[in-house]
Amino acid sequence: GDRDGDGFVEYQRLNNQGLINQGWKDSWDGINFADGRMAEPPIALCEVQGYVYGAYISRAWMAYDAGDLALARELRERAARLKKQFNEQFWLPDRGYYAIALDRDKRPVDACASNMGHCLWNGIIDADKAPLVAARLMSPEMFSGWGIRTLATDMGAYNPASYHNGSVWPHDNAMIATGLMRYGFVDEAKRVALGLIEAADFTDHRLPELFCGFDRADFPEPVPYPTACSPQAWAATTPVHLLRTLLRYDPHVSMNGMWMDPVLPESWGRVHITNCPIGDGRITIDVTGSHATIEGLPPGMTFHRGTRPPLADLVELAEKLDKTG
Repeated sequence: GDRDGDGFVEYQRLNNQGLINQGWKDSWDGINFADGRMAEPPIALCEVQGYVYGAYISRAWMAYDAGDLALARELRERAARLKKQFNEQFWLPDRGYYAIALDRDKRPVDACASNMGHCLWNGIIDADKAPLVAARLMSPEMFSGWGIRTLATDMGAYNPASYHNGSVWPHDNAMIATGLMRYGFVDEAKRVALGLIEAADFTDHRLPELFCGFDRADFPEPVPYPTACSPQAWAATTPVHLLRTLLRYDPHVSMNGMWMDPVLPESWGRVHITNCPIGDGRITIDVTGSHATIEGLPPGMTFHRGTRPPLADLVELAEKLDKTG
């Protein structure tokens, strides 16, 4: 939690047997500065602040749905404060990307890592900074051709065969692809998705937990990480998440709406999905390229061709409508 009241959620182990690092990159050397020095806890990870921001926004909508307008307003204000503070303290203007964390002395941990891609996913990144983040994530130092590395090749701790300092994790990339799509970087999101899907061709169509971060230009297939789990739950969900991202499939049951604006590669041909749950029903989806048809929507639910506004925008709009109505 927020151990020191500075507005950010940190972690620190309570005894010598606990994990030093407690984010998803939980290896002992997974959080480091650009020169390779390890960060000292308590550590506030950039993506964790994004998760908190997303939780505030989601809970605000739940409160609005339940008629608790005061709580909805309070949570939206908390989210806005966190977003402002995050962009002030984590952004590295001279680098054009976000620090992976703040260390025990509140110094930005300045390594260029994949973690900031999760911040695109949950929307905590300011719109004016998003193009720089997207460009950095898709740079040759970060994108291997198969996926986005956990750490850029020009960082001091980079090692393409390490667990969290240069490898490529499918689940990490799936979340980043969704974040890129959220901010309108469609081509970049498609490159990430297609890289992973093509990588799966070399592993019997089952993505492993991770693979090494060697460049696709140097190796004709992804270099396996020796002890990667396969199957692994995170990796198993990645293809489904990538498909949803490329479909831009976004239902919102309490708004009685389902939004979809597919950007599937033409090489995929026709995509047919049956028995897809939504509300109290099941639907059938047929997509070819950017054209989609839906069958079986529950009564009262409307299909919108387009992308749904982010939840943060919907909460703000709902509050404005309540004031004027």
